[in-house]
Amino acid sequence: MSQGNSTVSKEAQLAEACTVLEVLNRVSGKWSIGVLLETMRGAVRFTELERSITGISRRMLTLTLRNLERDGLLVRKVYPTVPPKVEYTATEMARELYSSLMELTGWAERHRSTIADAREAYDKGAVS
Repeated sequence: MSQGNSTVSKEAQLAEACTVLEVLNRVSGKWSIGVLLETMRGAVRFTELERSITGISRRMLTLTLRNLERDGLLVRKVYPTVPPKVEYTATEMARELYSSLMELTGWAERHRSTIADAREAYDKGAVS
């Protein structure tokens, strides 16, 4: 019986790990950070996002917005007008994530030269 409990526990741990990895993969995706950065300034419309994020297609923007909304990072508000007006706003959870991303950015800036040196040393060793 304890063997069954340990299996369930391992399955629960795997499920939790998969959820965390899914969210990290989503947030680290090519377009997600750009969308989140734009929504940190306040409510933003689809066309504003489309104009401000260079290179994103309408389809990719739509998918990115849906996924971020599904994960609870964005709120989509539809106004009953013709044509419909839709705005996206960052949630509190997204604002917390933004703070973490800024810390990560600061860390990367502080260690940029150390990382470059390490890469150079590694590449020299790998060539030999």
